[in-house]
Amino acid sequence: MFLCLIVACLHLTASAQFFRFKKRPVLPQLPSAVEARPQQFFVFKLPQGKLMRYQVPRSDFDLEANQYAVMKLAQHNMRFHVYAEASYNFNELARLFVLQNRLSEAKWYFLQSSLISRQQNNYRLTFSNLCQLGILKSEIGDFVLGQQDLLEARDMAAAKGWLIGVIEAEQKLSQIRQKRMASLRSDLRYAETASID
Repeated sequence: MFLCLIVACLHLTASAQFFRFKKRPVLPQLPSAVEARPQQFFVFKLPQGKLMRYQVPRSDFDLEANQYAVMKLAQHNMRFHVYAEASYNFNELARLFVLQNRLSEAKWYFLQSSLISRQQNNYRLTFSNLCQLGILKSEIGDFVLGQQDLLEARDMAAAKGWLIGVIEAEQKLSQIRQKRMASLRSDLRYAETASID
């Protein structure tokens, strides 16, 4: 009790740092950064010639790595109901499958992307998916379904007032018709040679 009374009277803190044995000198203030800056900076100048873009050749490993990364991202977006991003992920997966010539898987992912983009009212992506799906189906050999997808894309573009979209869909429709005629001619030629034998 007596000790508490003495400490309270002297107003000492419990810290042991209240002793000042030696006065420390006060250092002068540093000059400001404005005064210390150099008068002339080194300026780096870029060359005036055009820079050439280097294209890395695609390999199977790159496509597989991209496919794995986009697949994980699509799974994440679907799990957490981020459907707008998931539709673009499915579109990207379909394009990767087209590059690998895995057309049936690409068709499925274009269909999924188209379904989600319709639900999200993303008409641009739906139009793009329908055009790509029409061309893909014609490459598989299903010309009628490819034409139906392109006709639907053309009608959508006409309803939205996208003149360029209508022209693009018409060009792709004419490509499908030409491919169909070429395949019919080759079928007839093979049928003629088979009937002669």
